[in-house]
Amino acid sequence: MSFAMVTSKSLSLFGAMGGWRTVIEAVVSRALFFVVYLLTDDVMVSAAVAVGGVLVLAVLRVRTDGKYWQAGVALGVVGFSALLAGTTGQGANFYLPDLVRAAAMGTAFLLSMLVRFPLIGIVVGVALGERLAWRKNRCQRQRYQLCTGVFVVKSAIILALLGPLYHAGNVAPLGVAATLLGAPATGLALYFCWRILRVHDERTS
Repeated sequence: MSFAMVTSKSLSLFGAMGGWRTVIEAVVSRALFFVVYLLTDDVMVSAAVAVGGVLVLAVLRVRTDGKYWQAGVALGVVGFSALLAGTTGQGANFYLPDLVRAAAMGTAFLLSMLVRFPLIGIVVGVALGERLAWRKNRCQRQRYQLCTGVFVVKSAIILALLGPLYHAGNVAPLGVAATLLGAPATGLALYFCWRILRVHDERTS
């Protein structure tokens, strides 16, 4: 398996999941809620603006790409966050799904490492069409363990930083942290995984 193939398949999978538009929608929704909340101190208005902004992006996605399900998922996620914040009147609850998702994904990644079936290996194996063939190669197992560990650390950082801010109800720093620890942090984690895979590929080429 070559690094070039992994990169190509990963980019294809990234595109299938929505690509950069999904990343932009995630950042925009959090940024809009955060900025409007700081300006108005009104949870309902902030939630409505966040949903409205993503709705506009979703309509543009459908009209230009015809990708209905990606647009629907993005709108659904933001809508759920807005519903939590709006119905409770607590701005911090807009970011509660981020905490729940980090806890669930961190647990899943960690468990997969403990049972020696690292999730990154499973995902890459499916993307490359080799399924679990990588488990026969000790070196491949180790690098997929490392890549999965990167996401365990990412989830732990999110919980460690967002958890106290959420419980304290500090919406301003929570909004900044949640935005930075969302798509940007995921991009950084993917970069580390890219480096792990690339270094191995260079050594074996």
